[in-house]
Amino acid sequence: MELRKDPITRSWVRVGHRDDVPIPAYGCPLCAERSAGVAAVLELPSAHDAQVRVIPHFHPLYGIEGDAGRTADGIYDRMRPLGAHEIIIESQDHNQTLAAMSDEQIERVLQAYAFRILDLKRDARFKYVTVFENRGALAGSEWAHPYSQVTATLFVPRRILYELRSARQWYEEKERCVFCDIVRQEERQGKRIVDTQGDYVAFCPYASRVPFETWVLPRRHNHLFELPRHECNRRHLATLLGRTLRRLTQIAESYHLVLHTAPNIIHPKGELSSYWRTIAEDFHWHIEILPIVEHRSKSYSIKEVYFNALLPEQAAQRLRELDATVSVEPAAPVDVNLDPHQTVDQVVDQAVHQAVHQAVAQPTRQTLSATNSELRGDSREVKPKIDPSA
Repeated sequence: MELRKDPITRSWVRVGHRDDVPIPAYGCPLCAERSAGVAAVLELPSAHDAQVRVIPHFHPLYGIEGDAGRTADGIYDRMRPLGAHEIIIESQDHNQTLAAMSDEQIERVLQAYAFRILDLKRDARFKYVTVFENRGALAGSEWAHPYSQVTATLFVPRRILYELRSARQWYEEKERCVFCDIVRQEERQGKRIVDTQGDYVAFCPYASRVPFETWVLPRRHNHLFELPRHECNRRHLATLLGRTLRRLTQIAESYHLVLHTAPNIIHPKGELSSYWRTIAEDFHWHIEILPIVEHRSKSYSIKEVYFNALLPEQAAQRLRELDATVSVEPAAPVDVNLDPHQTVDQVVDQAVHQAVHQAVAQPTRQTLSATNSELRGDSREVKPKIDPSA
């Protein structure tokens, strides 16, 4: 098992790692009666009454001990998979989901994200810390228990490098943050806004890669998720994230959620050195959520060229119409009438078309009362103002 670098794309690839995680015969390893024996890296709110526990991953992609052993293989580079890989157990309730949690519980999960990023960034070996959640079987979730993951790597993921490069170039040309510009335009136009809460905004990106892709980010500029501005209310972020996930999980049962924050700025040289001069001004942390509504997509067969069958404006409108307080129900199955004369690709295209149409057309389901904060009236949905001239 090792990491190999593509000299053209500059991306690192983990090779030789088992993709299938064996399921223990004794049941879910994240449930309290089984995970309690594993030493926790972090427990919130306390060790005696922990909702959130962070533990080392049972089958880590990266090992924290030893040396990277960087070596050349002709013109290529490779190294050991040195890093960190942890599991954030979001709740002790096996049947709970992040979408169904209260604002307070979600805020506690976000606090765990921040604490682990801060702690891992203290290790000068690590250039980037990623927090993500793969929810549902189609997203590659290893267990049904609610959990997120944290990885710390000796390299910056390619997607982050793309964002850093674009943000720096935008700032050099305009002396403004591109993410701040995006938020201002999205709020001015309103047609892709899904929801807002306090200083935070959720919207479907102008060039969404998949149907119902949604970003959540703060209005106020900040490049570090783990160090929020003192005037920002993290509870507002928890409220908005919960409402957004409750909408999205009515559309799709599975999703990828990834937190993008700035890299570790301890490193004064190397591939990231040119970014440090303006990174505090040009980068902007954000959360990207990619629902999986298509069982097969051209996006996965032609990498870096995305095919989205649903306009982001339509996706945002549909999400705004959904009740953000309903219980999470599985997305309705897609029925496809098979024609013996159809090719496999034609059948798949038909299924994809029906999945998107069904997601857009299905009626809103209302099955659960509002969360406590919403009942108090301090978490009301803010409808966007549409500017027809924009």
